[in-house]
Amino acid sequence: MFKFSWIGSETHFVDLPHIQQYKNLSIGRFGGNSSAGQYKNEDGCIVWMNEEQNWEFVMILDAHNSAESAELVEETITKEEHNLTSIFNKPLSEAFLELDHHILHIFQNPLFLARCSEVQGETACLIVLRKDKYIWWFSVGDCILHLFHSELADMQQYQLNQRNFYEWIGNVNTFELDVPCYSTGRRELRKGMNQLFMTTDGLTECPHTTFDNPKDIMKVFDHSQSPHDSVLQLLKEIEAKGVRDSTTIVSWTVDIDQNASEPSNK
Repeated sequence: MFKFSWIGSETHFVDLPHIQQYKNLSIGRFGGNSSAGQYKNEDGCIVWMNEEQNWEFVMILDAHNSAESAELVEETITKEEHNLTSIFNKPLSEAFLELDHHILHIFQNPLFLARCSEVQGETACLIVLRKDKYIWWFSVGDCILHLFHSELADMQQYQLNQRNFYEWIGNVNTFELDVPCYSTGRRELRKGMNQLFMTTDGLTECPHTTFDNPKDIMKVFDHSQSPHDSVLQLLKEIEAKGVRDSTTIVSWTVDIDQNASEPSNK
């Protein structure tokens, strides 16, 4: 099992695009340009991959007003590794349903909420589990999840989650509201090669680029270069365009050999 975790307050990658590769999965980090005024990185991520059980679990974080909220969420999820991986390894019919309940249990825990009230700032949080030919996600805030597949692209479908602003975990906390606000979803992957792409918003809000359009991100991966080089190309371009905000990208491919749903009259 591959395990990776990182918080930008530990290594900020300002002025330094960096790619970490594990088999078909790329982790890209860039802290922004010091020439644009950047001096810190408040992103974070966790990646767990179990090839034997055929799943990947990824969380990305985009904090502001300090990295303390990202540090708290990363620490909390890491401590839940045993409970979470036990859920991931259950049959599909049970795993996603239990995951819904358990993630809510974690974020609504009174002890966790008390710690959130003590941190400086708050974080967006996007969590994704891919198991077999299905993907599940849980989104608080404005991080982005794309799914690139030729059949979906033909229908102009790229983005899975909806970005939601004014929604965080931390000192200002959606789970302190009378009605906690977040989004979650599930999707069947298509037969063939699926490219999953998660990013914080430094990439999509970089000036003088069009990466707010997922079609233009997909074009980078459609070239014959490796996924590692594609992620590096994205980071190099926003570096050249003078981006200030930090960017964290996690992208990986999943080759599905099972048929996906089709209309009954096809």
